[in-house]
Parts: sequence; structure tokens; C-alpha cells
Amino acid sequence: MPAPAPAPEAVPVLTEHLWEAVTSGDQARAAALAVGALEAGLDPEALLLDVIGALQARIGREWAADRITVIQEHAATAVNERVVALVAGHPAFAAARPPERGRVAVACVDGEWHAFPARLLAEVLTLRGWRVDYLGAQCPTPHLIAHLHRTAPDALALSASLSPRLPAAHTAITAAQAAGVPVIAGGAAFGPDGRQARLFGADAWAPDARAAAERLARGLPLPTSPHQPVDDLPHLADQEYTLVTRSSRELVGAVMAALERQYPAVRSYTPLQREHTQDDLAHIVEYLAVALYTGDPELFTAFTGWTREVLTARAVPDALLAAALTVLREQLRDLPRSVAALTAALRAGESA
Repeated sequence: MPAPAPAPEAVPVLTEHLWEAVTSGDQARAAALAVGALEAGLDPEALLLDVIGALQARIGREWAADRITVIQEHAATAVNERVVALVAGHPAFAAARPPERGRVAVACVDGEWHAFPARLLAEVLTLRGWRVDYLGAQCPTPHLIAHLHRTAPDALALSASLSPRLPAAHTAITAAQAAGVPVIAGGAAFGPDGRQARLFGADAWAPDARAAAERLARGLPLPTSPHQPVDDLPHLADQEYTLVTRSSRELVGAVMAALERQYPAVRSYTPLQREHTQDDLAHIVEYLAVALYTGDPELFTAFTGWTREVLTARAVPDALLAAALTVLREQLRDLPRSVAALTAALRAGESA
């Protein structure tokens, strides 16, 4: 006889207890809590998404707010991954599965190392009866397409968390469709409304794992009209994306030099501080480039707004970000779309 389902109020309590275990790196306690919840009757999908998935999102927010370090973030993620593995291997997980309904490949795009959302989706689809080929993080597109040719799944679920991975996602979507496999896209990189998935011609988009599972259950139409990525993005004819991408290193160097001239504190940075600053500048250039690729300047404005919040939490003066964007705009003064995106980001900062 199955155990009675826990009361609704038990889920928030479990979540807080798991949070304490995960953030302290206590893998044994986290595992015991998760297994105990399953054995008490908590639905496996609810445990994966409403508890573990919610915890993973909270870890990211806590890091952004500088309330946990990057090492604590990595350690907590490792504990969460271990808990997911234990949940997926528990008899209650297997008992909840219906008969097999088809085959789905789940993969992260080339260059995308944030595999946790894709892993959760893979386990949810398994729970719902799909045979899942979970291919993990950072799937090189040629190898991904070779796998699709070899296995002929009913669909490819493609995950991208970071916007700079969008060009690779676009290539993968087009190549998978050319192989006759429809694509459902998901992950933060595609935007909260899925606009980038639509731009790239994905066959479907889902905001979360449950929505993806429900969409796949309805079936995706087979691709009928193969096309080239450039057909989706005629604005790339101006070459701004290519120019910014190829000059990334020089742009970072120019902005860093300007910051050192303008701010004595920057000149006295330690080697580690300089490295972190250069990394931040490289991310700014990277996000500007992908905004040019997609033709979506709001993507860049959203990123600079998030960057401003992260830097403020770390006591970095807002003036430094504004100065970096201003120098970058001067460096790219002959590129109108770049100038427009940088100007919009500067104005958003002024009104923040």
C-alpha cells in the first residue's frame, strides 16, 4: 500500500531543511531528506522541480547577491546533482513511470556548461514514460547531429542558459531539423517569452520542464522546410556581429586601459582583481555581440542591468560600468547598431 502523500505545508519545510544541507555541503543529510520525502509519498516530479529545482534557482540568486561564494555555489550544485541521481535511482521513481511513449534526446548546446536544467528535464521526461538520451553539457553540434542520425529520436530538447550560446543554438536547431528531428528549445537564453526560439525557427519552446513535457506529449510536427541560419537573420549582412566578435580582445584591452587612466583605484588592482575585471569586460562584449546576432538590443540592456546588480552587491562603483560602456561605445562609434545598444544600456543605468 503506497504511503500517504505529505501535507502541502511539508514541502516548504523540506525545502528549507534541504537548503541548510545543500549550502553546508552535507551530502548525506541532503540525500536522506530527499529519500525520506519520496518514501513518505512525495511525488517524484514535485520533489525534482518544486524542491530541488527551486533550490538550484535560489543558489544562483544567492551568488548574484554575494551572499554565497562561487565555491559554495559549486559545492551546493554538486550536492543537488547527487540528490537528483539518488532520486532517479529510487524504486519510487521507477514505480511512477508509465509505459514507454517514445524517444527524446536532451542536450545542452555547444559551449553551455549549465546542465542542471537539462538534467531535471531528462528525469521528468523519464518519469513521464519517455526513453531519454541525456547527452549532458557542452554538446558539440556535429556530434549531436551524428547522434540524431544514429538514433532517430522523436524530438530534440535543446537547453541553453547563457545568451552567448545562442549562435550555437541556432546552428544546432537548423542542423537537427535538416536531419528530420523537430526541436523544442528551453532555458533562460531563449528569453522569458521564448522570442529567441521563435527567431531561430525552433518547432516549440517551453518555459520550464513541466511545460516541455506537456508540449512533447502533444507531439511536434516533423520539419518540412530546411533553411540556412542566415535566412532567419538578414540583419547580419551589416557584419557588426562579426566585427565585434573578432575584435573582442582588442576591445577589452582598450576599455581596461581607459578605466586605468580614469580611475586610480583600478590602477592599483591586484592581479586577481584585474583578471576579474577583464573577465567582466569580456562578458559585456560577448553579450553585446549576441545582441547584434539576434537583433535584440533588449538582451544587452537586460544583461547590463543584471551586471549592475551583481557589481553593486560586491561594492563595485556603478560609475565603472557606465565608464566601460561609454568607452566601448566610442570604440565602436562607426557601428550604428552597437552604438544604439550601448546607448540604451547607458540610459537604463541612469534611470535605475
